[in-house]
Amino acid sequence: MIIWLASYPKSGNTWVRSIISSLLYSDDGDFNFELIKKIKQFPEKKYFKDLISDFGNFDEIKRNWITVQDSINLDNQIKILKTHQGKYTVGKDSFTNSQNTLAKIYIVRDPRTLVSSISNHYTLSLNEACNFLMTPQIIGNSKRWEENQIGMKCLLGKWNDHYRSWTRNKNNLLLIKYEDLVQNPNNELEKIINFLKNFLNIKTNINKNKKILESTSFKNLKQMEQKGLFKENVLNKKNDNKVNFFHLGPANNWKETLNEDDKNKIEKNFYEEMTELKYL
Repeated sequence: MIIWLASYPKSGNTWVRSIISSLLYSDDGDFNFELIKKIKQFPEKKYFKDLISDFGNFDEIKRNWITVQDSINLDNQIKILKTHQGKYTVGKDSFTNSQNTLAKIYIVRDPRTLVSSISNHYTLSLNEACNFLMTPQIIGNSKRWEENQIGMKCLLGKWNDHYRSWTRNKNNLLLIKYEDLVQNPNNELEKIINFLKNFLNIKTNINKNKKILESTSFKNLKQMEQKGLFKENVLNKKNDNKVNFFHLGPANNWKETLNEDDKNKIEKNFYEEMTELKYL
């Protein structure tokens, strides 16, 4: 069955994926980007290649969500899959079901801080990025630098809809706030370990945990990317240059980037969720 590692884009999913891959797939906790490949993304072409003819056709993709997950789970092994897809039912097609889903880890980030990261990642102005969060989106057609190919599409929806879709059902759910990961990574690592212990045999110790946090710090991940070790970059839509994936991270301060109109618009549209998450 599947443990989903889900988030809206640029919310810290790759950061948490780095932490979990170090925890599960290294002996000493020392991270490298080969480890992260062990946590596959969904949807991914290799899972759908025998079922659909057009990887850019969202209708074909959604019709096969459950079929593909049924196939993935034939081995009766627990696996962790990363996704940005909202946990929606679209028409008659549900993204997943109780037969395929064991648990969910959802990473959430203050939408005001998301704006500059979305702007950088998708080559948008800050105002366009602000509107991006408030408009139902289908993503997945960005060129990847390493693969130079079009990815599979997934439905984000609006930021608040995405958050609600994954957190409405609290059963076997771990919610991680990006801001908590920045401020107290040791505490968040402990939360992840304790949650995964419900489903997996976790072997770790104080020294391994310390190495995990050192080697997956935002600073270290950014340095590794600068050395060309990260292969999931997208291309700038205007000039096809590689976009830095690890952009500002903890240094991202919405008070320095958002104008008053965009700030007010986000807080008004997402007031309920931001209050619940104590962002307001």
